[in-house]
Amino acid sequence: MAGNLTFEELSECVLEGTIDTVVAAIPDMQGRLMGKRFQAQYFIETAWQESHCCKYLVATDLAMTTVENYASTSWTAGYGDYVMKPDLGTLRKLPWLDGTAFVLCDLLDHASHGPVPHSPRAVLQKQLARLAGMGLTMTTATELEFFIFRETFEEMKDQKYRGMTPMSPYNEDYHIFQTTREEDVMRPIRNGLYGAGIRVESSKGEASAGQVELNIQYSDPLDMADTHVLVKNAVKEMAWQHGRSVSFMAKWHHRSAGSSSHIHQSLSDMEGNSVFFDPDRKHGMSETMEHALAGLLAHAAETTFFLAPYVNSYKRFAPGTFAPTSTVWSVDNRTAGYRVVAPDTDAVRVECRIGGSDLNPYLALASQIAANIAGIEGKLKLEPEFNGNAYGAETSRGIPATLRAATEALRHSTMLREAMGDDVIDHYVRSAEWEQEDFDRVVTDYEVKRGFEQA
Repeated sequence: MAGNLTFEELSECVLEGTIDTVVAAIPDMQGRLMGKRFQAQYFIETAWQESHCCKYLVATDLAMTTVENYASTSWTAGYGDYVMKPDLGTLRKLPWLDGTAFVLCDLLDHASHGPVPHSPRAVLQKQLARLAGMGLTMTTATELEFFIFRETFEEMKDQKYRGMTPMSPYNEDYHIFQTTREEDVMRPIRNGLYGAGIRVESSKGEASAGQVELNIQYSDPLDMADTHVLVKNAVKEMAWQHGRSVSFMAKWHHRSAGSSSHIHQSLSDMEGNSVFFDPDRKHGMSETMEHALAGLLAHAAETTFFLAPYVNSYKRFAPGTFAPTSTVWSVDNRTAGYRVVAPDTDAVRVECRIGGSDLNPYLALASQIAANIAGIEGKLKLEPEFNGNAYGAETSRGIPATLRAATEALRHSTMLREAMGDDVIDHYVRSAEWEQEDFDRVVTDYEVKRGFEQA
C-alpha cells in the first residue's frame, strides 16, 4: 500500500497541528489491524523507528483467546514482545479520522530483529521473494463483498446478533435505486478511501439484500494485501460513524448469498510484460499460464484453509449461489472455482473464486503464489477446460466441504511446507484446529431450537 504522506510531510503536519495521532498497526492472523495510537510528536521523535507488541497478537483467534499449544509463544514462554517496525512507505492520512495518520508495521523478532516467519506480512513477502528469484512479478486484485445493516454494532451486540435488518429488502445486484439508499454510507467510504490514496474503482449492489461489492484497482500482492486490510477496517469505522454496521462473514445467514473475496492474478516479467499472454495459443493463454493454472488446480485443497479459515466459511460453498463447489477451470464462467478472465487479450488472467470475504489477504495471496510457482516449476499439464454448469461437474476435486477437511489437506501439504516452512504451516494448522475445537464445544441456537422440545 503505497502511502500518500512522506515522513517529512508528517513532521510538518505535526508541527502545524493538523496531525496529532499516528495509528501504527500490524495485520494479525485474521487480517485485522492491531496496534497503537501514538501521540504524533512522540511518533516522529521515537516510535517511527520501532515499537513493541505482545507475541500473542499472532497466536490468537477472533475473540482474542490465548490459545494453547502454539510453538511460537505460550503462557509457559511468558508471552513476550515482538518489535513493530513501521514501514514508512505505507504512511498516509486517514480523512475519516480527524488529525490522524496511519502506518503499517512489520513484525520482527525482539532479539534478532529478523522477520517473524508466521506473521502474515512475512509469509507473503517470502513468496514474493521466491517469485522474484524466478524473474517474475504478480499483479492482483482482491474484490471485497460485505453486508450493510440498519442497526449499529452496539445494537447488534445488545440484541445478541438476532433480528438484524439488511439495508435493502431484496436482491440489489447492480441496482442503482436500491444502492442510492446506501449512499449515506458508501459515498463517504469511497471518498474517504480515495482521500487516503487508495485507488477505488467502484461500489455496486451484490446478489443479496443489503450486499455490496467494493472494487479497488489492481496492484502488486503486498500493496494489494496492505490495502485490503485497511479497506476492511475503514469500512467498519465509517459504517460505525454513520450509525450502521457491516459484516464480512462469509455467510451471515443461510438464506442469503455468501460474501466473497475473488482473487484476480496474473504474472509478468520484471519489465512488466505479461507472461500469461500468448496471442498464438488458445484463449491467449501462454504455456506459463497453463502451468500456473495447473498448479492452482493441483494444490487447491491444500490452499483452501487460507481462502476459507473458519467453520462458517464452508457454509458459503453451495450450488446456485455464485460460490463454487468444485475446482475446475473455465473461461468466463462464474460457476467454476477458477475462471479465466479477458481471454485473447494481454489482460488475460486467473480469477480464484474460492475465497470468502473473511480471508486474510496476505495468507491467501501467499498460498496462491506458492501454487503458481509449483505449477510452473513442475511444468504441470493443464487439464481440459470445463464447459457448462460446474455445479453439476463430475470431478473428484471438489472444494473441501468442511474446515476439518481443509485442515487435514493443509497439514499434509508437502508443497506448502516446502514453500512456507514447517513452522509456518504448523502454526496455521494449530489455528485451524482451534477454530474447530472452539466451535465443537458450543451449543448453537440451531441445536436448541431443533431439539429443546422434540428430542
